[in-house]
Amino acid sequence: MQELEGYLEALHLDLRHVSQLFGVEDHLLEDPQQFSWQVEEREGHFCCSMRWGAQVREETVPVPEALQDVRLHALHRKRAVRRLCRQTLYLLLREVTGIHPPWGAMTGIRPTRLFYESLEAGHSMETAEQDLIDRFDLYPEKAALLRETVSFQKTMLAPDDGSVDLYIGIPFCTTRCAYCSFSSGEIGDGRLVEPYLTALAGEMRKGAEILAASGKRVRAMYMGGGTPTSLRAGQLERVLSLASALFPGCMEMTVEAGRPDTLDVEKLRVIRDCGANRISINPQTMNDETLRRIGRAHTAEDVVRAYAMARDVGFHHINMDVIAGLPGEDADAFAGTLQWARKLSPESLTVHTLAIKRTSRLQQSGTRMHNAGEVASMVRDGYCCAREMGLAPYYLYRQKQMTGNLENVGYALPGHGCQYNVDMMEETTHILAFGAGAISKRVYPEEGHIERAPNVGNIEAYIARWQEMAERKAALFAPGLAKPQEPCYNAACSGDTPAKEETDFGYKTDV
Repeated sequence: MQELEGYLEALHLDLRHVSQLFGVEDHLLEDPQQFSWQVEEREGHFCCSMRWGAQVREETVPVPEALQDVRLHALHRKRAVRRLCRQTLYLLLREVTGIHPPWGAMTGIRPTRLFYESLEAGHSMETAEQDLIDRFDLYPEKAALLRETVSFQKTMLAPDDGSVDLYIGIPFCTTRCAYCSFSSGEIGDGRLVEPYLTALAGEMRKGAEILAASGKRVRAMYMGGGTPTSLRAGQLERVLSLASALFPGCMEMTVEAGRPDTLDVEKLRVIRDCGANRISINPQTMNDETLRRIGRAHTAEDVVRAYAMARDVGFHHINMDVIAGLPGEDADAFAGTLQWARKLSPESLTVHTLAIKRTSRLQQSGTRMHNAGEVASMVRDGYCCAREMGLAPYYLYRQKQMTGNLENVGYALPGHGCQYNVDMMEETTHILAFGAGAISKRVYPEEGHIERAPNVGNIEAYIARWQEMAERKAALFAPGLAKPQEPCYNAACSGDTPAKEETDFGYKTDV
């Protein structure tokens, strides 16, 4: 256990995440009169004992078998201890509080991973579903949702090491939504747009060299933000036409057209002519009062008009996003939004649960979450609406600070699941990402880990340092191309961190 001592200290954050499922305040975990715990290794098992007040819980797991790869063996040992500690605290607090969280002991972003692990252990789809109920104390409806999601994903293109997805980030919006925590800024007078697009073009050209040197082929491309359609039509065309020229052969190309007030026929034609076969038009709600409350400068009627324009231009795959639990909305208001979804009939519908994130205006203004039971009812209504429309769940993820510890789910018609969303969310495919706050990822499935190359999130810092960002990607995917870079220390380069929120993944998909 000696090599795990430092790791055990790092588990305090994981334990806080578990305790938050039960509404336990963080400071109680630091009170030795209230909480204590220890882990030891004995007789081929890791043993975890935890005490909460007068109640004690002890759980054990077998120590992973030794591997020739010492580093990988150490990784497996850490994972076993981490899961053991989380599970022990969960069972203890479940007993103490009587609360049963809908996702049970799962606190991670991607619960589908655990379903896949169960399948890899030899379970059928049905027994994997029951396995997760038994091991993690899930509500049966959540385990069934996982099974449906994985079933859909199995109809899609499987990941392979020779493919890479591309992400292009446009970190500008016309206004900032009250719930937003992404690395983006209001477009304002537009003074940063042209310098940003010049830097982005340089990084993309270097990315094409990296891709060629790596020998990998492009699988799917996604332009997100921010709101890409906050650009002028000519600016949008420059970026998209360059992307199409540098990275031909995409099986799927999505452009976020999320704000209906940023759309017109010219922009939609640009997106279509540059090869995009999927767009996302996102009202979040069809209640005009709520739209004003959350800082969106459009109306429900603008959404209807944007959908009509997109259909007239020839788009046959439109995604629509809605959010359950927005401030001031009750179940009836959310039902009204779902009724509009039925009328507009998008090919995919993403039902989000509101998460009040650390850097959002909602958090800063002290907005309180809805009653968890009411939001759970809204989420169930979203599921029923999607199924009535012939849509099935195809990707799913969770976030911290979500109302009721619920989930976000993307639903789609057969053949209309977004490949990029699945690849990115399941972390099964390499990602080459361009723009402020974007995070490139290289996946090592045999070793079960991912290496990342993050871009700075600050727009001005990115403009000044895009060459450095490109070299980070070269070091990750094509080390022969990488050149040592001198770090930049001028005032414009402050904040060498990617856009980091607990589960925003460094860039945006269908939000």
